[in-house]
Amino acid sequence: MKSPIFTGCGVAIVTPFRNDAVDFDAFGKIIDWQIDSGTDAIVVCGTTGESATMSNEERFRTIAYCVERVNGRVPVIAGSGTNDTAHAVELSKDAQNAGADALLLVTPYYNKATQTGLILHYQRILDAVERPCILYNVPSRTGVSIAPETCAKLAGHPNIHGIKEASGNLNAIQDIFNLCPEDFYVWSGNDDQTVPICALGGQGVISVVANVYPTEMRRMTELCKRNDYAAAGKVQVSLKRLCDAMFCEVNPVPVKAAMNLMGLPAGEYRLPMCDPSPANLERIRDVLKEYGLLQG
Repeated sequence: MKSPIFTGCGVAIVTPFRNDAVDFDAFGKIIDWQIDSGTDAIVVCGTTGESATMSNEERFRTIAYCVERVNGRVPVIAGSGTNDTAHAVELSKDAQNAGADALLLVTPYYNKATQTGLILHYQRILDAVERPCILYNVPSRTGVSIAPETCAKLAGHPNIHGIKEASGNLNAIQDIFNLCPEDFYVWSGNDDQTVPICALGGQGVISVVANVYPTEMRRMTELCKRNDYAAAGKVQVSLKRLCDAMFCEVNPVPVKAAMNLMGLPAGEYRLPMCDPSPANLERIRDVLKEYGLLQG
């Protein structure tokens, strides 16, 4: 039986850029702060890491640096999916060679593949690597959703360990639990649905909000692991305004703005990502003050 790659709170970590290059000094400080704050896993070069605008070499160097800096303290999961299957195979092999403990594979975006196409796409990647893999379902960004039946067809592959579910569709997530074996694990991909998904049987969350509030996100998942869903639910509800603010514009614009306000060196955006509007920046500043994450 396969084991979950991690349980609890994994951070979908930002990539700090400076002068349009990865700022590795800043990245190291963010990684250390996350681990010191109790984060259970680092997910590097995902959506929040702006991987879609990174070259192959940048991805490899960023993943390799993250692996070296983490030094076995927590699992490192590398985003290696893209919309070209051959390219996704190349990126996945690179991430494996860089030392990643596991891979996160987003659905092919823009192409809008059929479910048969998704199965063939994922099987090609899974056959090419020797690392545990997590499917990533985020139809709001990719234009296509992984059906529960597709999960069931892929679940038997020895390299598939589960799915990051960011569809927001709790009915479909229940179907995944019904159709897939017990060792096909589910992680929440939406911060504000972490407790409901864990209550259904999920293993935790791959979190954007953990970039700014890792201790509280981890506390919430720890309560879930203890089956104290009443207390976890109260934490979930208490974090709602922060979660909403971190998605007031497209991710990772708000969370990088928040980190920079907090003195965490999230750095620049890479186009087409850009600074939030003045109104949203003020909203982000206000919510950070409300949660005690920004003084003054």
